[in-house]
Formats: sequence, structure tokens, C-alpha cells
Amino acid sequence: MKRFSARFDHILPWLAFLHDTVMAGLAFALAMYLRVGGAVLDTYRLPLETGLPIFMLSAAISFRLLGLYRGLWRYASGRDLTSIVKAVLLALLIFLPLMFLKDRLELFPRQVLPILAMVLLVLLAGPRLLYRMAKDHFAGGRIEHSRRTPVLLIGAGDGAELFIRAMAGNAAHPYRVVGVLDDVKRNLAGRQIRDIKILGHVDDLPAVIERLGRQGDRPQRLIVTRPSAELDGAAMRRLVDLAQPFGFTIARLPALTEFRDAVADGRLKLQPIEVVDLLGRPQVVHDISALRAMVADRKVLVTGAGGTIGGELTRQLAALSPSRLVLVEHGEFALYNIGQAIGHEHPGLNFATHLGDIRDRARIMTIILDERPDIVFHAAALKHLPLAEINPSECVLTNAIGTRNVADAARAASVKAMVMISTDKAVHPSSIMGLTKRIAETYCQAVDVDGDRQTRFVTVRFGNVLGSTGSVVPLFERQLAAGGPLTVTHPDVERYFMTCGEAVQLVLQTVAHGFSGAGERGRIFVLDMGEPVKIVDLARQMIRLAGLEPDRDIEIKFTGLRAGEKLTERLSDEDEPLLPTELPGILTTSPQLVPYSVITAFLDRLADAAKAGSKSPELMALLDQARRNALADPVQSELRKRLRPV
Repeated sequence: MKRFSARFDHILPWLAFLHDTVMAGLAFALAMYLRVGGAVLDTYRLPLETGLPIFMLSAAISFRLLGLYRGLWRYASGRDLTSIVKAVLLALLIFLPLMFLKDRLELFPRQVLPILAMVLLVLLAGPRLLYRMAKDHFAGGRIEHSRRTPVLLIGAGDGAELFIRAMAGNAAHPYRVVGVLDDVKRNLAGRQIRDIKILGHVDDLPAVIERLGRQGDRPQRLIVTRPSAELDGAAMRRLVDLAQPFGFTIARLPALTEFRDAVADGRLKLQPIEVVDLLGRPQVVHDISALRAMVADRKVLVTGAGGTIGGELTRQLAALSPSRLVLVEHGEFALYNIGQAIGHEHPGLNFATHLGDIRDRARIMTIILDERPDIVFHAAALKHLPLAEINPSECVLTNAIGTRNVADAARAASVKAMVMISTDKAVHPSSIMGLTKRIAETYCQAVDVDGDRQTRFVTVRFGNVLGSTGSVVPLFERQLAAGGPLTVTHPDVERYFMTCGEAVQLVLQTVAHGFSGAGERGRIFVLDMGEPVKIVDLARQMIRLAGLEPDRDIEIKFTGLRAGEKLTERLSDEDEPLLPTELPGILTTSPQLVPYSVITAFLDRLADAAKAGSKSPELMALLDQARRNALADPVQSELRKRLRPV
């Protein structure tokens, strides 16, 4: 049966070509009759007999050249009508000179031409339209109207039109669209999209649900039709709040680029609204050419390659065709996993995996000197705030001393650029983790200003990454799965959030900017994180996304601020404001500089103290000195004068 179907599909274009050519002959005869009436078989018999085969030949040539027969009648659309118009006009243009060469158009009535064009348009487009209508009606009738799930679409745009059209002609997806709500206030209420009414704005959702319920068309699901890249986080949170009293589930369409193929294959799956959609904002358009120019045909090394940020960096860098990608990770299993993923996704890529701890200066120096990378991305760090408070010496040795080890190795190997991944917790640090990252920032600034200038040191600072190890979102997901409660430290605590993929994209854009030599030495780049989100609001939204009601189905429990935790994080100091760059989504700031000799001597003492004990008095005193910003030197103003473009 399948073999017969394949053969039939193969001959369908030739049947369509034959149909169209026959219609051309019929159109010519009808046009002649409509122009001259019964005289077509008397006075005008000769031009009929001469012109009919010539016009069929002209039409066949035109249809062949324009590929008119290749279109699937099942999906005939306005674009196909445009192709038919072009084919008809080309057929007439071919016909006239051929007819002129035959008999110089003697006795041929010129008024036949516009009539012929109109008749042929009807004979070509009509069967296609009727075929599609019949197929749509048949497909739509395969599932009873009452058995289709009523849905309400959110967004009166291209996605809504595409979904309505797909559902009308595909029995494999049993949804019945009962209305559309616009997500932009454009006064479209009462207008229609393919006979489906636009019932108002999203804010009218409660009233619309009540009205549809009275009509017996109460929807069972809301479907967001706007692409995920265009979703506004605040609007999505508002929609979840409005839908929660009705117990609706909310889904969204896949990307429009995937939608058509999914519908054609009968495998369209609506995607659930996720936390990232609630926090989302319009995606920044990135300059991929600049990224490729930075990475292509260069050696790139990533520390902490098995972590959340390091792993995403590794994946995105692998797609930019480096000449060699070097992965450094101290965790054996994490390194194995990322190595397997890169080998599977990029089988032709030249890459290497090295087990190594950035705290081991000799090991890191050996790896970087042996590999001689062009760019080093330093993502390795201890990031879990409570654990860092309990183990300050370990955090110091990893985040501060480990960063110095990587930076010194990069300079010794004449690396073109080293990129340090930092955090908003380094601003006015109240925690050991934030403080050690600020010390690391300070060292990279100092080396960038006072170094031999063969190596550029770029620091990129941003806030929380959704789904990263130890972050709040995976914790809430586990607590939800266990039936609650969801634990929040304080009702007013808020944080900046960004997806891992977006953060890494912006990091790469920042580095491409810094790698080009633009900007001043010693500056820190800061990613625009948008507006901070209250953690308790995030918890409530996640409960609602699960179809539950906060404080009734799932409890939210406040546990109190942890040691070193702040209510609100900042991305820069008050006296060092963020300044825009020419890159969208990327800002810059210039924190207080510390001379290279001062920070080096301080790190030597800090390393000795950290090795002496977890909470030795000297270690805590040195950390307190750094927290009070007491590393500054009287030559500060002189240093600032040396901040000059590269």
C-alpha cells in the first residue's frame, strides 16, 4: 500500500500539469466563444483551430518554466494565486509572437486576450480552491464538534492565524478555537481572524470567560500564540494571575519556524509555559559574525567547563568553529559528561579534556602553557553562598587564588584575552562568596591595567542564572514535586534573573567587543538584567503554573535570611554608575582600582592565611580589610589617569 502511495505521489505533479494544459485549451475555446458567439465555428473557425494548439503549447511552456504543477493543491493559498497570474501572463506573452509568426494574427480578435486571461485564471484557480475546501471540510469533520477541546488564543497575530488555519484542516489536533484575545491594546474587539472573533484584550479575560460560559463555549485551555522570543515577562505573569482562579492550563505554540513542519507531520505539540517565559524579555539580536570572527580558527580554553555557565559556554563556543576547544574541569563526572556532549554534537571538532583544579597553580600553568590558547574563559568558581560561609578558606583558595593562578598562566602563555565570569554579589559584598569574587575582579583589573598589554583581561558581571546548580528554581521544582512547602528566606528578597543561554550570548558579545581592543583598561562589563524579581512572587507563579493555588494547595514558608545574604543585589556601586556601551544589553562600570603590587601582596598573605585554617583570625581579618575596601592606595587618582583606550 505504501509503495502504491509513493508511486501515486510521484505522478501527481504530472497529472496537475496535464490538467492545467487541458484547462488552457478549454479556456481558449471558451474565450473565443464569449467574444464572437456562434461565429466561432464559421467565420472564426480558422483562428480557433490554429490558435488553440499554439496556446496550449504556450501555456505548457509557461507552466513548466514557473513550476505551477509543483504546488500541493491541499495547501493552495494566496501565493499560489500569484503564481497562477504570472503563469497566465507569461503564456499570453509566449502565445502572441508564435501566433504572429503563424498567420500574422489575421482574423484573430484582439479582444479575446483579456477574456482568455480571466477565463484561464478561473479554470486554474477554481479546482485548486474547491479541492482544498473539500479536504478541509473532510478533515474537520473527522472529529465531532462536541469532542474538540475548546481553546482561547492569546495574541491576535500571525501565530493565531497559523494555528486557526492548521486546526481547521488537521483532524489529528482536536482543538476548537472559541475566540482570540489581543495581547496589545489595539481596539481589535469585534474583528475576525479566519472567522474567529477577537473578543477583546487579555485584561478582559474574566468577562470573556463568563460570556463564553453562558454560550456553552467555555474554554478549557489558554494558548499563547506569540513566539517565545517576543514574550514579555510582566505580561505573562499577569496572564497567569488572571487565569489562576479559573483553573486553566496555559500553553504556547512552538517557534513559527517549526510550526509548519510540525502541523504537516501531524506531530504538533503545544509547549507548557515555563518560568523562563514569566521572567522573559525581548531577546537581543546578536552579531553572530563578530562572534565567529573572534572564535573561528582560534584555540579557546574554558575553566569550569562542566558547570552550568561553563557548559553553556562550551556548547556555544563549539558551534563557532574554534581550531581547538580545551575543557578544564576538576570534577571527573562533570568533565566526562560535557566531553561526551561535545563529541556527539560536534563530531569533527578538535577538542581536549583536562582534569585540573584551578587551585593547583602548577597544574593550571602546565595546561595553559602546553595548550597555548588564544582566549581563556574562566568560569570555574564556588558559587553556593551558605557553603562558602561555612568554608571560607576553600572559597578564598578557589575564587580568589584560583583566579590569580588562571590569570598568571594566561599572561605567561601570552593569551590574547582572558574572560572572568563574575557576579552581582561582588558589589558591596556581604558574603564570603561575593567578597572573594570582588577580590578576583580587583586582581583582573590590576593585571589589565599594569600588565604587559599582550593579554587583555575582561571581567563580565551578571546576576542569577535560571536553572544553575544551587539556584532557587530547581529547588522550587523539587519542593513542588514533593508537595511543598516552598521555602523563601524573606518576603522582600529579590534577585536579578537571566537564562543561561542569554547570559553566555551576552558574555561572548562582550568579549568580541573587548577582544577588538575597544574600550578602556580596567573596566568591568555588566549585563543588563532588566528588573529584579521578588522570590516570593516567583514561588507563587511556579505554584500557579503547576495548576495549584498558593497558600491553599502549596504552602510558602519563610525561613529567614541566611548568613551573608542580602535582600537586594546591585550590579554596580552607587558612586560608579553603569554606563551604556554600543552593544545592546551590555553596560560598563569602573570600580575602584588597586595597584598591582598592592593586590599581589594582599593575595600572597590571603593564600597563606587560607591554607592555615578555615576560619583563622588572620584570614578573617584580611577578608574584613577587603570588605572595608581598605586595599585602596593613595596613588588611586594617579592610576585612574592611566585608564586609557587600548
